[in-house]
Amino acid sequence: MTIVFLGNFDVEYSSENLHRKSLEKLGHKVITLQEGVATSEQILELGSKSELFIWVHTHGWVTPGNLDMSVVLDMFEKMNIPTMTYHLDLWLGLERQKDLETDPFYRNIGHFFATDKLMADWFNVNTKVKGHYIPAGVFDEEVYIDKSGDEASNDVIFVGSKGYHPEWQYRPQLIDKLREMFGSQFTHIGGDGDTGTIRGERLNRVYGSSKVAVGDTLCIGYDYPYYFSDRLFESTGRGGFTIFPYIKGIEDNFVIDKEIVTYEFGNFDELKDKIRYYLENGEEREKIREAGNARTKKDHTYTKRWSDIIKELNL
Repeated sequence: MTIVFLGNFDVEYSSENLHRKSLEKLGHKVITLQEGVATSEQILELGSKSELFIWVHTHGWVTPGNLDMSVVLDMFEKMNIPTMTYHLDLWLGLERQKDLETDPFYRNIGHFFATDKLMADWFNVNTKVKGHYIPAGVFDEEVYIDKSGDEASNDVIFVGSKGYHPEWQYRPQLIDKLREMFGSQFTHIGGDGDTGTIRGERLNRVYGSSKVAVGDTLCIGYDYPYYFSDRLFESTGRGGFTIFPYIKGIEDNFVIDKEIVTYEFGNFDELKDKIRYYLENGEEREKIREAGNARTKKDHTYTKRWSDIIKELNL
């Protein structure tokens, strides 16, 4: 199948590049167009010769050209060319929620595959867009355990930026608390952390040779269900023994205490006790690490996600 894919491909590690590679691994021909550079006329010309048009839209970016993209999307619909997006972000409850009313993209794309179930439901109730719930994932080539060691590895790690959404002040509290509880046993992996940004094979070594990786995801009110950051799947996929806050729906993706470990948001005593337990019980910890990695490889790669998306679209 020939696919035209509009998104941000200039950044090597963008999700669009991982999605492109996943689609190519499934045997599809993918023609990439850089958002903000390709004109609406170019998009229409190439898209009209495709069997699927994907647009991962970046907040605030504008498509140059004389045709409005809502017109282009309408023309694709008349040509029976499905249009879709697959976004990993959360909108509801954040400042960016206003985009749903001000940006015509969210009213004119044919299918919105959302990692937030409530947002998929919102589309189906409030718009003509067909909403689909599908969690995030990890690129399949990154799913392996490497225990060879790295200077950034430690007993306890957190991977990700401390400065996150202003609506989510839990993240810096969590990182500060981990440092307070574990001192030199803790390393914050991230651009604003102890190591700077780590990517690629080295990140697998860090996850695989650290004992405990604590995760986080934005969760409005600490009870927002069925939304998990892609960090959940990256951590398990890259070989981390993962402790993650409990969110309703996480048990649909992993067996708790056998593939991942969870704790209650804000219950730092529980988190501390569980980290200490698994630091001291290495055999049990390593079984969970390996089981979580195997589950991710089986069910949570982007190749699997895109295979499911293509089936959902009946293509």
